[in-house]
Amino acid sequence: MVDHIPVKNLPQDTGWVEVICGSMFSGKTEELIRRLRRAQIAKQRVAIFKPVIDTRYAEDRIVSHSGVSLPSVNVTCAQDIRDGAGDVDVVGIDEAQFFDLELVRVCEELADLGHRVIVAGLDQDYLGQPFEPMPQLLAIAEYISKTLAICMVCGNPANRTQRVAHRSERVLVGADESYEARCRKCWTTNLDEVRKSE
Repeated sequence: MVDHIPVKNLPQDTGWVEVICGSMFSGKTEELIRRLRRAQIAKQRVAIFKPVIDTRYAEDRIVSHSGVSLPSVNVTCAQDIRDGAGDVDVVGIDEAQFFDLELVRVCEELADLGHRVIVAGLDQDYLGQPFEPMPQLLAIAEYISKTLAICMVCGNPANRTQRVAHRSERVLVGADESYEARCRKCWTTNLDEVRKSE
């Protein structure tokens, strides 16, 4: 993580991209908030964005599952982030998986302009497939952090998101009523198996 890199090894006079990825309930938003709060304490100018589709906890804040939050701006597309960043030092973006591939271009542009860009999102969907645009963001990022949850079945480290709601669309905004964190052993794409374990 950036916080563990000696200051002399951080980029100078340039921007960069940091990606925080992992499963549901792994602390991605909490880590994003922690980094953004540290930037604010350092008196850096911070702008925070999230997709308008994410209204689970609040419309005008990024909120972790544990209730930690920061004010944010809802946007409908990645270009709105580019337009709204202005002359801030740090740009925070939550729930990146709800954006399209335009987000990659926007993050590159912001970093090229000298911004520190911190992006958090799911790296896999509920079927275990890479969740665009996260793979492309991982490819361009200078710093990557993968967070792990705790498997809600056996307690092992969990890097998968188990959908427990019986819906098949790829994007289903939800929290613990729709998803669980699972380890490799306990995760399944078979909803019949999920029903048996309930």
